[in-house]
Amino acid sequence: MNNKYIGHASQIYGVEEVRLVGTKGDGMRILNVKNAKGLCFSVSADRAADISRISFKGDNYGYFAPCGYVSPAYFDDKGEGFLKSFTAGFMTTCGLTAVGDPCTDNGEDLPLHGTISHIPAENIYHYIEDDKIHIKAVVKDAALFSHQLVLEREYICPIYENVIQMIDKIKNVGAKETPFEILYHCNIGYPLLSENAKVKIPASKVLPRNEHAASDILNCLKMHEPQADYEEMCFYHEMSGETTVSIFNPDIKKGLNMHYDADSLKCFTEWKMLGEYDYVLGLEPGNCYPDGRDVMREKGILEFLKPGEERNYKITFEFTESEN
Repeated sequence: MNNKYIGHASQIYGVEEVRLVGTKGDGMRILNVKNAKGLCFSVSADRAADISRISFKGDNYGYFAPCGYVSPAYFDDKGEGFLKSFTAGFMTTCGLTAVGDPCTDNGEDLPLHGTISHIPAENIYHYIEDDKIHIKAVVKDAALFSHQLVLEREYICPIYENVIQMIDKIKNVGAKETPFEILYHCNIGYPLLSENAKVKIPASKVLPRNEHAASDILNCLKMHEPQADYEEMCFYHEMSGETTVSIFNPDIKKGLNMHYDADSLKCFTEWKMLGEYDYVLGLEPGNCYPDGRDVMREKGILEFLKPGEERNYKITFEFTESEN
């Protein structure tokens, strides 16, 4: 940047790596990113290079769970122990061999939402090129006598555009075919999420997860104020081709558009959890639904990666001040 008004580019944009001090997040590496147009976000290097926080021109977009930042050292992989360290944040990656309900599949005990989100990046770095901020990370999900999957992730954020492009490559570097599940658990929070938020999901068909969700399926895209003793609802939206899922809140005059290929990420889950203090809307593209790997196998949805095989995904997050 050639600007005689500033002493360092970080006055306007850049990446700063910090470490958290205290509580269960002590020692975690965080990459704080900002561009020159009002977009700020944090990448959690020790939690699969997921995005923990995002704000756009001063307004928060994501949901932060009561546990806050939690180091992988505290991960409990028994049953629903995942919830003790589920920071949520703007995006948590679920997988890579299990997503959804704890279950036993093919003789293997699987925890809620898998393990990838609690694995630190083995390598993470950033650079700026052609007016774009790049963050690259490598995360390995592997075990002896078991699966060996590698996630290569890149974020690209233009300095002068309010967009984040996330590009993932997942490869089986082992010698065995392995089940492969992934779900991008994107969590929308207040003030982007409120009773006045408008959600658009261009589905050709919507299915409820259970009878409870079925009872309110006609209002699946309608938000409301926080309610006591609210029971979560999940809705499965069927889409195809290049698609855009969006949320816009006229109260703050800001919104989010998620662009992705629904043919490669064929399953989309809407997680509606509008309880008091647990006030969050999950917009979750994936290659499976969160019912447990055993159920996906029974339904014929479960995917596998052969040795050397890979999958590639791209999601573009667009931050707007106008309704889509």
